[in-house]
Amino acid sequence: MAIAPGVPVRVTCKWLRHPSSSLFTLSLLLLILPLCSRYALGWSNAYGYLSDLAIGSVLLIALHQRSWLLSLPLLLAWGIFTLSTAELVIAVGRMPEPADLHYLSDAQFISHSTQGGGLSQPLLGLALALLLALYLGLRTWQTPSRAAPLSPAWLLLPLSLFTAHSIGQQYRPSEADQWLQFNLPHKLLAESSNSGQQYLADWLAGDEPSSPPDISGLNQLDLSGTPLLKQAGSARNVLIITLEGVTGAYLQASRQAIGSSYTQDPMPRLSQWAERGMLTTDYVLHGHQTIRGLYAMLCGDYNKLDSGTPKGVELLNNAARSAQCLPAQLRERGLSTHFLQGAGLRFMAKDQIMPQMGFDKTLGRDWFKNKPYIEFPWGMDDKAYFEGALGYVQQLRKKRQPWMLTLLTVGTHQPYSAPQAYLDRQPNAKLAAIAYLDDAVADFLTALDKQGVMKDTLVIVTSDESHGLENVRLASAWGFNLLLAPEQAKLPARKQGVYGHVDLTASVLDYFAFPVPATIAGRSLLRDYTTGREIISYTNGLLRQHDGQGTLTECDFQNICRRYASPGFIADSARYLGRFSGKPARLISQRAGLLDQSLSNGQAEQRYQFANTRPIKLKPNASDDWADNLVGAQYLTLGADTQTTVTLKIRALHMNKQGATLQLKTKEYDRNVDLAIPALPLLTRDQPVEISFTFDNPAARKAFSFHLLGQGQGAIEIVDFSVSSTPLEAAAKLLAAQEGLDAVAPTP
Repeated sequence: MAIAPGVPVRVTCKWLRHPSSSLFTLSLLLLILPLCSRYALGWSNAYGYLSDLAIGSVLLIALHQRSWLLSLPLLLAWGIFTLSTAELVIAVGRMPEPADLHYLSDAQFISHSTQGGGLSQPLLGLALALLLALYLGLRTWQTPSRAAPLSPAWLLLPLSLFTAHSIGQQYRPSEADQWLQFNLPHKLLAESSNSGQQYLADWLAGDEPSSPPDISGLNQLDLSGTPLLKQAGSARNVLIITLEGVTGAYLQASRQAIGSSYTQDPMPRLSQWAERGMLTTDYVLHGHQTIRGLYAMLCGDYNKLDSGTPKGVELLNNAARSAQCLPAQLRERGLSTHFLQGAGLRFMAKDQIMPQMGFDKTLGRDWFKNKPYIEFPWGMDDKAYFEGALGYVQQLRKKRQPWMLTLLTVGTHQPYSAPQAYLDRQPNAKLAAIAYLDDAVADFLTALDKQGVMKDTLVIVTSDESHGLENVRLASAWGFNLLLAPEQAKLPARKQGVYGHVDLTASVLDYFAFPVPATIAGRSLLRDYTTGREIISYTNGLLRQHDGQGTLTECDFQNICRRYASPGFIADSARYLGRFSGKPARLISQRAGLLDQSLSNGQAEQRYQFANTRPIKLKPNASDDWADNLVGAQYLTLGADTQTTVTLKIRALHMNKQGATLQLKTKEYDRNVDLAIPALPLLTRDQPVEISFTFDNPAARKAFSFHLLGQGQGAIEIVDFSVSSTPLEAAAKLLAAQEGLDAVAPTP
């Protein structure tokens, strides 16, 4: 029987109008796409597939035949979660944290971070967009259905999947990375659920520790080991080369030391240099973020083991502790001290923090006169940077005074900087940037060697943090320390033992046989120890502590801790010993909390001054809240029940008649926050800008930042930018006292 013309079309249209077509499309979006993308990304893991099915089926049951008001926002949020997880894991080797989700609402941040490369997973983004559009289109096209939504009884299916996932995690825990075991909505749900359960359990048990936990094994100086050198080192100078985001897994000897399953060799030339020096392979990075890594390295103290105000910022209020940082110690002993980075200095207040640590000169992107090889939003590309740095070393060598120079690269920061030739040879921009850095730093070291710098200089190559690696255990905490000294023949090629950034200050002072202040923590890399040591780290949302006696404890976002038999900290695998929660887990968090208070001593009152006397040249147009920011007051924690007062004074140094337009923004987790900030008046040659305002913090504000933008023709000086937070009760008493004085004051 022949089919009349037009019948297939009518059949197709009839099916498209049927509610089953939208259910089928929703199933593709919420169930099939996540499973396929997990497989395509190489994230295959039984727990991960369970997590995708559980969350997908919950959404499917909840949204089928539901109203637009419910469906659209939930699907958009789910799509953003899915894509942002893939992008962040591929970029920096970790899952998003709740704080990271604020970035997604800021188009400017997304544009700046993806400049030159766009999304790394455009096909996933395209598939999400197409399926979402198709589903919404079908819902629009279909005749409103009287069919009831899926019965709540169907929720037993995802509930059983969640239960299987939880039971499996308890009895057969996996060492795989978080993104292999969870999708982001499930992770956030589990975190909230566990926090609530833990709070309830603690409240019912009334189980609070009677005394603070002991942290002496973590924060004390230990120079009891046997010195590797019988006398002080012969070097006159110190050069610390800090490579942005590089993990120890990139060095061949570090991989060989632990039998790493990571088979790529991204930095072969630096690996060759590692054969010429003393390489510490079991080297721990204590956290993320450059300013935190620099603080730990240069001040012999743990950086904050959470996302609170960086200790570098707190250092601005602690002159006594600042004087004991490595640059200040070396300056006191006759060395000139210098800090040179490839990026601008004002962001994160490095223009003030580094001088506070004791650097005589602190220089950034503006110092470089050589032309970059490629344009990069964050600063100098690595090849041009090291060429400029080589010239700086040559300037220092012309002087008789010994020196300390700390270098910091920026090219391997997301979105990564590399010429097209490197991009063509590598599978992605990240590895291309690493290869470009490898050549640049190797050429720099070779030039130093040829010029004789190595003969009288202690050279240390390390990284500020690790941008992590997929499927590589502990990669986010895995650093390296390559030490090149004139006495290399007397030093071992591989330094045994567990060390970290907290040890670098003590090690350099010990090399010169200089006294080490008692407030400095850690051990010396220039000594051999017969016993283990405690060390702690917080990266990728995991708090990890090694007890120095063969046990590594790892506490995750669910406040559940797992114990592993591990002779050292960094290992390719470790034997699982069991898990625990409750009071023992809380004690580990409390130890980290006590270490976090090494500078503030838990005081609620905070006072910071972010102004300096350096002229700032304005741009004709300022539109980027990050690149154009004129002040370094970023990532502060303002305590709950406090009042913050901000005082700002700016004057013109050189200004045309039109003056300059200024704007002050506030952000929390880099998302704009609406506060009652007065508009800044026009800045002119004759009229400086002076304002003061206050705002209350009923709840704690975290990762809170000020962004000062200015545009005009000329230069300005920020005379005062002070931020102080006082408990609301104390602020109220001060206000009442002031009002009382005003009331009794005689009328003129």
